[in-house]
Amino acid sequence: MKRSNHPGQVLAYILLGLISILSVFPFYMIFSMGTYKTADLMRGLPLIPSNYFVENVKTALSHNLLGSYANSIMISAAAVVLALITSCGIGYALAKFRFLGKKLFYTLVLIGMMLPTQISVIGYMIEMRTMKLTGTYMSLLCTWIAHPFSAFFMAQFMKTGVPSEMLESARIDGCSEPGILIRIVLPCILPGLATMATLIWLWSWNSYLLPLIAINKPAMYTIPLMVANLAAAYSTDYGAQMCSLALATLPILILFICGSKVFIRGLTAGAIKG
Repeated sequence: MKRSNHPGQVLAYILLGLISILSVFPFYMIFSMGTYKTADLMRGLPLIPSNYFVENVKTALSHNLLGSYANSIMISAAAVVLALITSCGIGYALAKFRFLGKKLFYTLVLIGMMLPTQISVIGYMIEMRTMKLTGTYMSLLCTWIAHPFSAFFMAQFMKTGVPSEMLESARIDGCSEPGILIRIVLPCILPGLATMATLIWLWSWNSYLLPLIAINKPAMYTIPLMVANLAAAYSTDYGAQMCSLALATLPILILFICGSKVFIRGLTAGAIKG
């Protein structure tokens, strides 16, 4: 005979269910608003979807929705690869090596995390202009090559997730440092890699300020720029904007749902030192 659930557990499930509904409700509203005309949205927030979704999709497609999708996917994928390559190397050095200037380098990483994007983007764009990379996708990708939070996260994850004794044994056996990193360290930090990849993909996908400043060709627009561009001289097609936002949000939701367990395990792995 199965034991009945404790009243406290039932209450916890109810509260979690309510919190889940409240969390998902804004996304539902975006999808619902994307099925209405702009004139209908001016009358109030709709709770029930309408039948204007196809027309809004056609409007979004006429503004190069598919091209913006492809641009965002390409940039986000490249950002993930570049950030993981550099952050793993920096994190490995900070976590497992002693060298001259380590504390200074670590301090610079922390300072880079503290600087607001609105301030750092000024110097970054001056640098991109000097290197003649403005108006190219490289101006959107170079920022991920030396991303301070990625380096900090990898360093903290490797400190607790990779035993130093294992690395010493590999060195005694004659394994090179690149081999240790690839064959031993990376398999030990797969949850951290998955977590960092998910975060970088989200940040790159949702980035608006940097592409707005660096990109000046409509054919190169990412999803946020394309959505903001759904406006005429004297009016804004809010219905088409909500539809585009819904279509842009859908792959992010699917990505998080599929990788939520690995994502949460990666975030909490360093909380308890073993």
